[in-house]
Amino acid sequence: MVSYGVMVAQQSLNLLVLVRIQVAQILMMNPDFYKFYLEQYGDRWETLLKALLQEGEFSKLKFSSDLEAYYLDPASVFVAETLEVKPGQQVLDMCAAPGGKSLILAKALQGNGSLQLNDRSKERLHRLRRVLDNSLPKSLKSIIQITNFDASRFGLHRKNFFDRILLDAPCSSEQHVLKSPKHLKEWTKSRSKRLAVEQGSLLASAVDALQVKGIVVYSTCALSSLENDAVIHKILKKRKGSLRVILDFPILEGAERTEYGVHILPDRAKGMGPIYCAKLQKI
Repeated sequence: MVSYGVMVAQQSLNLLVLVRIQVAQILMMNPDFYKFYLEQYGDRWETLLKALLQEGEFSKLKFSSDLEAYYLDPASVFVAETLEVKPGQQVLDMCAAPGGKSLILAKALQGNGSLQLNDRSKERLHRLRRVLDNSLPKSLKSIIQITNFDASRFGLHRKNFFDRILLDAPCSSEQHVLKSPKHLKEWTKSRSKRLAVEQGSLLASAVDALQVKGIVVYSTCALSSLENDAVIHKILKKRKGSLRVILDFPILEGAERTEYGVHILPDRAKGMGPIYCAKLQKI
């Protein structure tokens, strides 16, 4: 009879072999992708790549025994909680779908204040509504407004309005790219640069929509530094003197401080992430 220890060792070996095969396939399908991130992460890249190819960690969100549980990466939970939402505040989730972080914001408000959940994709909004219907108690829904606006224009139409804004921006989402041969083949260096421009526009809109002393948390699931600290650097120059970076908040074990925020990567954070977030206050 095979012992448990031998079984675990064999499973680990099988996983290692599978990961090595996947890394080789990535090199064959798109060597530019591999090289781009190798230049950013150096000797760490192969270890990080292996971690990205494995299954991540999940937290269980369950607000009532008669509702469905929602499973979310603990790093995403951390992002939503970093916004420090309190009852009575006016809160905007700019790119809300699929809705995991929105559940946390709604719970924090406790049915008091307002929560606008926005997404530019009608298809993704359908998913958001299902998540709310299946996992959020009715007592927390009355203050929610779901919208399908262009988030880059919130700064024009809701200027100086919100106390808290979560901007979980569209990004390169490299972990998903790695698991999709189609998207991996289509990936180019210019993708991250294009997305960084869009992210900057969204963040500028968020800043304009904030009240003075309001807080925005900017987040991505990107590995590319162009979409993380570089976006924050640009908004600080663009809105010079009107923003301050908040760094004095607790972070998860294994998370790494950057110049302007926090990066949570699965090779050092026990499978959590990838998630980047930065916290800014309007002054």
